[in-house]
Amino acid sequence: MSDSPTDAFKQALAETARTIAGEPELEVSYTADPSGVVGRRMRLPQVSRKMPAREVALARGQADALALRLRNHDAGTHMHRMPQGDEAREVYEALETARCEMVGARAMPGTARNLNAVLGERAERANWGTMKAEDAPLSVACALALRDATTDLPLPGAAQKLLDLFEEKFDDKANETVASLLDALSDQEEFARRAWQLIDDMGLGEELGPSPDEMEQDDAPDEESQQQEEDPDTSDDGESSESQEPDDSPPEPSEDDESSDQSTTDTTAVAAEQDSDDESEAEDQMRKEGDPPPYVPPSIPDSDASPDYRIFNKENDEEIKAEDLCEPEELNRLRAFLDQQVAPLKGAVGRLANRLQRRLLAQQNRSWEFDREEGMLDAGRLARVIANPTTPLSFKVEKDTEFRDTVVTILLDNSGSMRGRPITIAAVSADVLARTLERCRVKTEILGFTTKAWKGGTARQDWIAKGRPAHPGRLNDLRHIIYKGADAPWRRVRANLGLMLREGLLKENIDGEALEWAYKRLLARPEQRRILMVISDGAPVDDSTLSANPSHYLEKHLRDVIHMVESQKRVQLVAIGIGHDVTRYYRRAVTITDAEQLGGAITDQLADLFDTKDETPKGRRKAA
Repeated sequence: MSDSPTDAFKQALAETARTIAGEPELEVSYTADPSGVVGRRMRLPQVSRKMPAREVALARGQADALALRLRNHDAGTHMHRMPQGDEAREVYEALETARCEMVGARAMPGTARNLNAVLGERAERANWGTMKAEDAPLSVACALALRDATTDLPLPGAAQKLLDLFEEKFDDKANETVASLLDALSDQEEFARRAWQLIDDMGLGEELGPSPDEMEQDDAPDEESQQQEEDPDTSDDGESSESQEPDDSPPEPSEDDESSDQSTTDTTAVAAEQDSDDESEAEDQMRKEGDPPPYVPPSIPDSDASPDYRIFNKENDEEIKAEDLCEPEELNRLRAFLDQQVAPLKGAVGRLANRLQRRLLAQQNRSWEFDREEGMLDAGRLARVIANPTTPLSFKVEKDTEFRDTVVTILLDNSGSMRGRPITIAAVSADVLARTLERCRVKTEILGFTTKAWKGGTARQDWIAKGRPAHPGRLNDLRHIIYKGADAPWRRVRANLGLMLREGLLKENIDGEALEWAYKRLLARPEQRRILMVISDGAPVDDSTLSANPSHYLEKHLRDVIHMVESQKRVQLVAIGIGHDVTRYYRRAVTITDAEQLGGAITDQLADLFDTKDETPKGRRKAA
């Protein structure tokens, strides 16, 4: 049994976190890294042996906040109403975090005090008390307004000062919306709906984008067409064909009845043919006037890995070079901004790159066999030949090295969830790695994947125009970006990586097709060894596709592609997940909990791949 006075406290705090979260298998660790949750692992701030009151309060507050998030937050419901614009998205995220915490604060006063301690520490570090109105974040103010209205516990002084800056913006309409949020704290779906109203009240309605309710209304048939489907016998004027009953009285006999039987039959056949021709001409005329032809599913599989995976319309998919998406002046500006943002990080990543370079060059060192009867003349031993002419000449032969000609492809997730520090560090890590591998004569390709639009583009519009057929497959337009080709020198494409910081570039992610695209590019390369590294922070998500197909549609395709790549063994595949457990998808994978660990994870994984002789995947693991 340990003598540390903190052990009992840590054990009690871990049990409390498991109880609040409703996760008996939750693993709790105490580290100097930032607090967070990955899967069933929770990181909390370290508590020193003297257990000062401030550290204890922060540990309790962080544990309560993370546990309440686990218990009260559903990621699918949250993403269902995710706004499109950056500022609206920040407000939406902040309100959801506040909702999860306030559900617990209402029920447990002690939890409310713990959360307030964390809020006070955050307010002091961010200098909320000295901020000007133009610098204060609106998302924080909205969350503070919800906290203030939920509990009787006063906000910390700095937090209250920040909220006071927004008193003018929180007019009567917005205050009413904040008050309405309190009634929906326990209902995440209804809370998200009312959060949209608050965002609109704050003047950010243009950033919301189309609501899921509007999209469902677009997908639902109108009342008139539904009524006609239920009662196909109803005529245009509203009268039923059943009201027009035929005359049941027998016809009067005619002298020409018998003679006219044959002619009547012939006339009826001709009339039927004319009617059929008229209908065909009418259909053609209607199509000429703009009505689309009926949808015919493609007969050729859209994916080599999964024959049942379908793409509704790939005409607007885009494979484009980074320099074609942006003007050179803007690329240079973004690159300069990238260098400025991560100047402190370059040293750490550079040291890791140098370590990788030494390991690669060590495998490429020449070795010789001496005193051979034939081969290259050994000039170092000519002196003994001169001293004694009877001494035979000495030759040397270079030994073959096991280091093979290699190409490395880095496939970067360019989805909206990577926005901010993760995409910045990913860009710099890929940049430094490309330079390092180029010095080692290893060709490197850097690719990115995203979509051209949020929640469907022209593909979805085409699907709606064709009558919304069931199970249409992928309903968005892909954008696959080539930041650096394998044969392009790094110095010529250096500025391209700055494109990742361009506003509006990062949207949704369809990982399966991107992985298959990068895999096919690698197969076309002449190198002996091909390595594909995928860097992502989440599962494939495209709202438009998932709303019209099974919920696991994109994830199943990703698994099929991974199985194809790993089973064919023509490419070595490795994945790095940022805050997301990718080990459940890939055989060789590592999960990191913070973007700052990315540089080390990349170099370690590549070094392991180059050191592996039999290319047998190592066990899955997570970076601490």
